[in-house]
Amino acid sequence: MNASSSPPSDSFCFVPKSRWSRGIFFGDNPFSSNTSVLLAQLTLCALTTAVLNRGLTYLGQSLFVSQILAGVILGPSVLGSNAVIRELLFPVSSFYTVDTFRLITMYVAMQPRLYSSMIWIVSFQALSSFHVIVCLLADLKLMNSELGKLAISSSMISGICSFFWALVIFAGEHGQHVEQQTFVVMLIWSGIMVIFAICIFRPMIQWMTKHSTDVDSVKESYICAILILVLGSALYGEYLGQHFTFGPIVLGMVIPDGPPIGSALVNKLELFVSSIFLPIFFVVSAARIDFSMISLRNFAIIEGLAVCAFFWKVVGVMLPSLSWKMTASDALHLALVLSNQGMVEVLILEQAKSIRLIDEESYSIMVLSIFGLTGILAPIVKFSYKPTKRYMIGERMTIKYTNPNAEIRMLACLHYQEHTPSIINLFEASYPHPEAPISFFVVHLIELAGRSAPVLVPHHPGIPSPSNESNHIINALRYFEHENGGYVAVYPYTSISPYNSIHNDVCLLAIENRVSLVIVLFHKHPLIHVCEEETNAIRNVNHNIIRESPSSVGILVDRGTMIHTSTLLRTNVYRIGMIFLGGPDDREALAYACRMGKHPNIRITLIRFLDDSVGPAVSRQMVIDLNTINAYRDAQMTNKQWFYQEELVKDSLGLITVITSMESCFDLILVGRRHREDSPLLAGLHDWNEFPELGCVGDMLVSLDSNCKASVLVVQQPSSFR
Repeated sequence: MNASSSPPSDSFCFVPKSRWSRGIFFGDNPFSSNTSVLLAQLTLCALTTAVLNRGLTYLGQSLFVSQILAGVILGPSVLGSNAVIRELLFPVSSFYTVDTFRLITMYVAMQPRLYSSMIWIVSFQALSSFHVIVCLLADLKLMNSELGKLAISSSMISGICSFFWALVIFAGEHGQHVEQQTFVVMLIWSGIMVIFAICIFRPMIQWMTKHSTDVDSVKESYICAILILVLGSALYGEYLGQHFTFGPIVLGMVIPDGPPIGSALVNKLELFVSSIFLPIFFVVSAARIDFSMISLRNFAIIEGLAVCAFFWKVVGVMLPSLSWKMTASDALHLALVLSNQGMVEVLILEQAKSIRLIDEESYSIMVLSIFGLTGILAPIVKFSYKPTKRYMIGERMTIKYTNPNAEIRMLACLHYQEHTPSIINLFEASYPHPEAPISFFVVHLIELAGRSAPVLVPHHPGIPSPSNESNHIINALRYFEHENGGYVAVYPYTSISPYNSIHNDVCLLAIENRVSLVIVLFHKHPLIHVCEEETNAIRNVNHNIIRESPSSVGILVDRGTMIHTSTLLRTNVYRIGMIFLGGPDDREALAYACRMGKHPNIRITLIRFLDDSVGPAVSRQMVIDLNTINAYRDAQMTNKQWFYQEELVKDSLGLITVITSMESCFDLILVGRRHREDSPLLAGLHDWNEFPELGCVGDMLVSLDSNCKASVLVVQQPSSFR
């Protein structure tokens, strides 16, 4: 064989395997076919990543760290060093199918080109990515915190600059090795891709959106057409010499975010891609890292450059932040977040290595530096930055400490339009009138899907909402405001955010508007039937609001008495029962009940439960309870719609008996969430508490064993004031 026909020095030969195996019953080895090996590789990569992420999440690590670590473990430095495992799961013949462990069997050392690569190494260390920052904030549950929103806005600008800088670098490098005019030609063809995305692809997506009312109505043909164009754009980028992600990124930037198209794509693709395909990519990237080929000198030089790049990133973020009067702590945390790198930078390094801008050793060291930097910075931010500190204020934002004859502000959280009648009926029961007007802030909570960044949208009259469901809610609220013109003001919002951090928007609205009461809907509703996963997600949102809210919180359990579209209070006498066992939460619920009691169509019955075995006022809290009861009795003495009764009970059985006997007498029952845990009236109820967010009494009223048909409102004062 002459020299011209000899294979390249970095190529190798292998005996191809069959495409599939007939099975062990025919005597075939399951790993004798490429299909079986590919499935085994995908399973091993996904499983390793999932296990590592499960454990490292508690240490504050992001998903990227788990993915890179999985690649290192499966690479030549750990499992790949075992010849048996290497030949069984990662044979040479599988490299054509999936480029995994390409450097395990053989590695042809390249001459170090560190000096010539220095300028590119420094350039790539300075890159930043919007996608990486958003994913990091999502892992840290900080997407819609004040820090997260600022980081997302900043990374959007720096990410676009980094993307076009990388595009220019790769186009210029191709131009140097082919023809001088290639650089200009590549930029022109890249511009054609952008024009196609804006002028053809985006109008096509808008047409699909007009013909799809919601996520479920998106046709399969629409999804298939989008995927075909995405694959074609990836091939287009490869022909240009760019990375295959160039085309899909451009198309993704012009797809309208949110439902229906964006959410439909996420629902159909995200789980499989992120759990199966993405781990194999990181194994491909990290498996090329072999610690044995890294020299200490080059490692020290490149890591020194990485540290310098990190330092100047921190300085570059902190200086303008401090000049705009941001606190030093927030400026530092913002700098730490924006200094992270991840998957996008690894993709750029892959492309740079393929066109010989950097060598294999530099690539390995730079991936390790990204891994190490992210592994250090993410836990620091997670455990040191506390967005809830902003909610800890000295002012008591409660019903009890609000002037009963002054304006009151309430905030309601809805997940579905079926919640709207319940909220409107509760608003009317709050009795807004000229002497005591009420401002109602209503936020429609939507899980983030089909978009990258969270958003909190205030809705002004005449401006449509991005969500059809939000429009229905807003129209009903505007009608309620019109019917009560002059003493009702409604301010609707839509929050699109991950469920694990969406409570930050609620708390932010509460503290900015000095809200006295936040209303959340119980995760079970007679008109709403959704999957258990979604129900649990809504329940976790309620838990977070109850725990973090700077205002009092009311958990409304609608049992069917408040779901009618017509307002019941205008035609019927609405019966409200107030169960009082004592404590700050019961006093807050009583303050709200007294405000309701001013409504001419509402009849309030206060039932005070007394422990038969305890004498009068033996503690400070009991003295406060007694003074509160006496003050409200004196205030309501002339009100014919107000009734008061006392019940002497000895234990929890007596409490249950009395409540069970009166539960059918009311349309709505108010009760505090927390009570004295050592009270004999609640003995044993904590052990059978199915819904802890409702407290013992509230849980008893809505449990499956209860025949109570009345709706329940469980009230809690802010935790910081108990």
